[in-house]
Amino acid sequence: MTAVERVTAAMWPGVVVLPVMDPWSTDGARLRQAGVPVYGVSGIFYDIGDIRAHGKDERISVQAFYQGVEFMYRLMRELSR
Repeated sequence: MTAVERVTAAMWPGVVVLPVMDPWSTDGARLRQAGVPVYGVSGIFYDIGDIRAHGKDERISVQAFYQGVEFMYRLMRELSR
């Protein structure tokens, strides 16, 4: 969490990092079954009222996409120190 908080503060000062249970995240199911803890992190902001997840027109803004890529890049660098 420290790395996530550090990168978030650098990119978006004042944004709160809040851990939540995400019941629809099943990509790590096989790893969890093997005893490997799995955590997901998203650096993508979207309009909370514009629910399009997994629909025919699922989308995020171009700016959100590139910020998400930058967030993941910085997070991987932070975690590899």
